[in-house]
Amino acid sequence: MKFRVDPFTLLLLGAIVLATYAPVTGTAADLLAGLATLAVALLFFLHGVALSRAQIIAGATHWRLHIIITAFTFVFFPLVAIPIYQFSQILPQWMPQDLGLGFLYLGVLPSAVSSSIAYTAMARGNVPAAICSAAASNVFGMMLTPFLLLMLVSSSGAGSLSVADALKDIVLQLLLPFALGHALRPWLGGFMARHEKLSTRYDQCVIWLVVYSAFSHSVASGLWEKLPVLAVLLTIGLCVFLLVFFMAAATAVVRKLGLPLEDEAAVVFCGSKKSLASGLPMAKVLFSGHPGFGMIVLPIMCYNQIQVVIGAMLAQRYRKKIEAANSAAEDALEKSR
Repeated sequence: MKFRVDPFTLLLLGAIVLATYAPVTGTAADLLAGLATLAVALLFFLHGVALSRAQIIAGATHWRLHIIITAFTFVFFPLVAIPIYQFSQILPQWMPQDLGLGFLYLGVLPSAVSSSIAYTAMARGNVPAAICSAAASNVFGMMLTPFLLLMLVSSSGAGSLSVADALKDIVLQLLLPFALGHALRPWLGGFMARHEKLSTRYDQCVIWLVVYSAFSHSVASGLWEKLPVLAVLLTIGLCVFLLVFFMAAATAVVRKLGLPLEDEAAVVFCGSKKSLASGLPMAKVLFSGHPGFGMIVLPIMCYNQIQVVIGAMLAQRYRKKIEAANSAAEDALEKSR
C-alpha cells in the first residue's frame, strides 16, 4: 500500500514556506487579517445555511460531547503540561524556564474555533456540536485561561483582559453569521446542497488563509531568529507528542463511550486544538514587557502549525471512514425494504 500525501497538506506546507520567505507585513498584513476575519465569518454563515434546525438542536444539546471536549481543553491538557513546566524549573539548562512557561500557557488556552469547525466539516463530523463547543471554549477561555495560568504558576500581575471584546468577536464573527445563514436556509439551502464540494473547498481556503496570515505575523516579528535551534527542535518534538497524545486519548474515550464516528471527529479536533488567534493577543497582555516573550509564544506557534498539518491528514481519513459507513448504512436500509 502506497502512502499518498494529501494535496491540501502540501498546500498548507506551501503556505508555511511562503510565509517564511515572503511574509506579508505592514498595511498588506492588516488587509490580509481583515480578509481572514471576513472569510471566517462567511464560513460560519455557510454552515448556518447548510445545517437544518434538527441538526443544530441535536448539536447544542449533546451535553456528553461538550463535557468531554471541555475536560480535554481545560483539565487534561493543563495537567499534562504541568510536568513540562516543572522540568524547566528543575533543569533550565535542558529547557529554558520561559519555554516551560510557554508550554503551560499552551495547556490552558481555549480550543481553536475556525480550524476545529472547518476540520470537523471536512471530516463530515458533527459540525453543530463542534460549533457550540468551540464557541463556548473561547468565551469561557477568556476568563479561564488567565485564572488557570496564575493558579498553576502561583504568580500574579497578569493584568486585565477585555472579556467584553472577546464576547463581541465571538458574536460578530461566529454566532451572528451562523444565525443569519440559518435564517436564510429556506432560500439558500438548496444551493448549498447542490454545491457541497464548493463548500468543502472554501473550508480549505479559509484554513490556508489563516495559516499564512498567522505564520507571516510570527516570521515578521523575528521570532525564529531570536531562538536557538535546539530550543526550536525540542519544542517541535514536544508539540508533536502533545497533539498525537491528545488525539489518541480523545479517540479512545469516545470509542469507550460508544459514540458514533461523527462525534468522534468533533471531539478529536475540538479537544486537541489550541487557539493561536486567542493565544497571541492574550499573551501580549499576560506577559507584557516580559523579556522572554518570544520563547513563551514559541509553543503556541509550533503547535498551531503542527495541528494544521496533522489535522488535515486526519480529516481526510475521517471523511473516507464516515462516508463509507454512511454508504453501508444506506445499502443496508435499502436491502431491508
